[in-house]
Amino acid sequence: MATPHARRAFKYRFYPTDAQAAELSRTFGCVRKVYNLALAARTEAWARQERVNYNATSAMLTAWKRTEELAFLNDVSSVPLQQALRHLQAAFTGFFGKRAKYPRFKSRKRSRKSAEYTTSGFRFRDGTLTLAKMSEPLDIVWSRPLPGGAHPSTVTVSQDAAGRWFVSLLCEDPFVKPLPATDAAVGIDVGLDHLLTLSTGEKIANPRHERRDRAALARAQRSLARKAKGDGANRAKARRKVAKIHARIADRRRDHLHKLTTRLVRENQTLVIEDLTVRTMVKNRSLARAISDAAWSEFRGMLEYKAAWYGREVIAVDRFFPSSKLCSHCGRLAESMPLHVRTWTCEGCGTTHDRDVNSAKNLKAAGLAVSVCGAGVRPQRRTPGGQPATKQKAPRREL
Repeated sequence: MATPHARRAFKYRFYPTDAQAAELSRTFGCVRKVYNLALAARTEAWARQERVNYNATSAMLTAWKRTEELAFLNDVSSVPLQQALRHLQAAFTGFFGKRAKYPRFKSRKRSRKSAEYTTSGFRFRDGTLTLAKMSEPLDIVWSRPLPGGAHPSTVTVSQDAAGRWFVSLLCEDPFVKPLPATDAAVGIDVGLDHLLTLSTGEKIANPRHERRDRAALARAQRSLARKAKGDGANRAKARRKVAKIHARIADRRRDHLHKLTTRLVRENQTLVIEDLTVRTMVKNRSLARAISDAAWSEFRGMLEYKAAWYGREVIAVDRFFPSSKLCSHCGRLAESMPLHVRTWTCEGCGTTHDRDVNSAKNLKAAGLAVSVCGAGVRPQRRTPGGQPATKQKAPRREL
C-alpha cells in the first residue's frame, strides 16, 4: 500500500562549469577507488573466513587518507566516499541474504559515474543547490517543480555515457496518495507485434524505438570501429556519438512506458501480468534485440512501484501457466500452440480466439483467483499440495 508521504526522486539535467565538472570527475574517481579498495579488503577477509562490516571499512578509509599514495582522497568531499562504503555494505547484505550475486569491482569505462551526497554534503536554499567543495550552485534546468516545502534528503550527481550531467533529489512527496478504490481489473499480455494486449481487447502498438534509429546507430558504430583503440580524442568523440543515439532511444522508450504505466495504474485496481524470465528469453539470438527494445522488465518495475504509490495491486502469474492455449470461454486446453499461430478455434466450444487477447483474459482470471486463494503468485517448483493454482496440464486423451 502507498505511504502517506512517499519518497520520490526528482531527476534534472544540469550544466556544470569547467571547475565543477573537474571536481565532480575527481569525486567519481575517488568513489570508485574507495569502493574497489573496500571490496578487495572484504574479499580478502572473506577468504580468511572473516567478516568486515561498514564500520571496519570506514576505519580503513581514515587510514587510507593518511597514506601518501592515497592522500588525493582528501581533495574531495568525504560524504560520497562514506556513501560508497554504505552501498557496498548494502550489496553484501543482498549477497548474504541470497538476493544478489557477489559484489563486483567498478570499472572506469563501464561502470556508472555517480556520487551520492547526504544532507551534510550539500546546501539547498531558495531553489539553488550547492555541493560540498564547490563555491557556486549548480546550473540546474528545473523542468518540473519540487513538491512545496520539500527538502532533499539525498542528492545523487551522475554523468551518463553521452556526457550529460544529471542530479537526482530524493524528497518526500505529500501529493502521492492512494487513488479512490475501483472494481476494475485488467490482464496484461506483453508481446512483440503489440507491446501490450489487454483483457479488454485493446492492443497497444509496439513503437520499436530502436528500429527508428537503427541506421544512424549502425553508421555511428561503424565509425567507432574504424578508430584506433585507446584514449584518443577521435575515438572518444565517436564513442560519445554512439552513446547519444542510445540515450535518445532510451529516453523515448522510458517516456512511453511512463505514460502507459501511469494510465494503467490510474484506471485499474488490480493489474495481472505474467512472471516472465526476460534474462533467459534474451538468449534467443533471433529475438534478443526485439525483446530488449520492448523493455518488459522496465515496464513491470514501473507498474509495481506506481501501484505501491497509489494503492493498487499487481499480481504476477506463474510463468508456466498456459495462458495462450487455454480457452478463456470453456477452459479447454489445446494440445499445442506454436508461436506463429495468432488466431485459433477451440475444439470444445468452437470459439475463435485472438491469441494475445485470449492470453490476457486468462491472465486476468488466474490473477483474480490468486488474489482470493493466495497461491501461484510467484513461480513454485515444489508445492506440498501439488501444483500452483495457476498451473495446469492438458487432460490425457482416452484411448
